[in-house]
Amino acid sequence: MRKNRDYEAVFLPSKSGVIKIYIYGFKPYGSWGKVYTSMNGVSVNVKGYNRKKTIVRSIKKLNESLLNIKEDQ
Repeated sequence: MRKNRDYEAVFLPSKSGVIKIYIYGFKPYGSWGKVYTSMNGVSVNVKGYNRKKTIVRSIKKLNESLLNIKEDQ
């Protein structure tokens, strides 16, 4: 993955807050990329080749992290 400053930001509103997704890389097609997902102070970082699968995986990990925090309280 090249070190560039280009990224995409996606904001998804929900009842609990706003899910912020920052997508780096994946250009040219088939290259590495990173997805940072955060909500309510919890953030997750996932790397991968496939853009859509990496985004879904990061949202899954964020959901698991939020559920674990909720169970601990």
